[in-house]
Amino acid sequence: MTDWPEARPNDNRGPRYGRGSASGQPESARVMRQVRRGPVAPPGQGAYGGSVPQQPSYVDGGGHGGGYSDYNTGQVYGSPGGGGPEGPGGDGRSAQRPAPDWRRRIKVTSITVAVVLIVTTVGTYFWADSKLNREVDLSIVLDRPEAGEGTNYLIVGSDSRAGLTDEQKKKLRTGSAEGKRTDSMMILHTGSNGPTLISLPRDSNVEIPTFKGSESGKTFQGTGRQVKLNAAYAEDGPELLVRTVEFNTGLHIDHYVEIGFAGFANIVDAVGGVEMDIPQDIKDTKSGADFKKGKQTLNGEEALAFVRTRYALAGSDLDRTKNQQKFLSALSSQVATPGTVLNPFKLYPTMGAGLDSLVVDKDMSLFGLADMFWSMKGVSGGDGTSLNMPLAGSSGGNLLWDKAKVKQLVNQLNNDEKVTVKGN
Repeated sequence: MTDWPEARPNDNRGPRYGRGSASGQPESARVMRQVRRGPVAPPGQGAYGGSVPQQPSYVDGGGHGGGYSDYNTGQVYGSPGGGGPEGPGGDGRSAQRPAPDWRRRIKVTSITVAVVLIVTTVGTYFWADSKLNREVDLSIVLDRPEAGEGTNYLIVGSDSRAGLTDEQKKKLRTGSAEGKRTDSMMILHTGSNGPTLISLPRDSNVEIPTFKGSESGKTFQGTGRQVKLNAAYAEDGPELLVRTVEFNTGLHIDHYVEIGFAGFANIVDAVGGVEMDIPQDIKDTKSGADFKKGKQTLNGEEALAFVRTRYALAGSDLDRTKNQQKFLSALSSQVATPGTVLNPFKLYPTMGAGLDSLVVDKDMSLFGLADMFWSMKGVSGGDGTSLNMPLAGSSGGNLLWDKAKVKQLVNQLNNDEKVTVKGN
């Protein structure tokens, strides 16, 4: 007896048995797609007595690709492409994932961050630029002095109550006067020899020159009329104030910046307060100031009271201008710190509060405004100079400028030289 199905005894059927052949001979065992039987297993190791023989791999779709798979041996195929562990075509070892392309990842991340920063910066610029109130037209100012080197800003703090409720007016002790007057006026010069901040006392005696009305367009001839400096602003606003300052100093004013009570207090609160070292106890019922000597952080209400105080100070308005210089420099330093610039939760409220409340000339740019703030920071940091306009005395309650010193000061500013003139 032979091992079936290779052959049977006395079987004379031909090779086409089972395929319609007329021959009586049986065909040899078919090669199955899934199964090919190899040599006969030794006794005890057949289908029920030992391991299952290896089966052919399924390579060419017909079971004839050579090699053997682990089909029906109890092992599991790997991934379908033969790339997984123990999969068809595998070598029995776990396949290794390709190493991450860190250079590519870093490059993509860097490009993404750069794009986000550019979009954010451009968006912020146009947002901030749209909030600037460019209301002052310096083109109507008559007979302007020739511009010197560097840049000159006329910075004005007005007593405008615009935007304040009755409750806020009472809280900030601003009163309810109609219109606007100037509480403080300063010239900031920026150039290659460091910034110079010069306070112009509001009671300075000046001459109102010939000027063109900012609203009527009518020309008003000068008569030699002598008034206090803040009267020029009250009479015809920023344009006449610039004209008067230029006429009485000979200094060309490049830009105008004004801020009112509400805006000033809002900026201070938005930045989280400003630290000041107050040199003496101050109590002033008119401004609401009530401070003890020493370092302290002032909020918006306290800061406004501090810069408006004059009756409690020995030098009255002259001492007040010095306090205003110190505070504005400290405020600029606080705004320019990384804690504000790099913190969007502080930066945007501060910018919003400041830009909403500023009134500037039509040619003012954000870069010019930034230059102004950085220069004021330089004054407080010791890189610049601060002084009051040099005075020669007073007449009828008006403060008289020292004309010789004023001329020397203006010459140094026009030539962008280091200021050596001493003020009061």
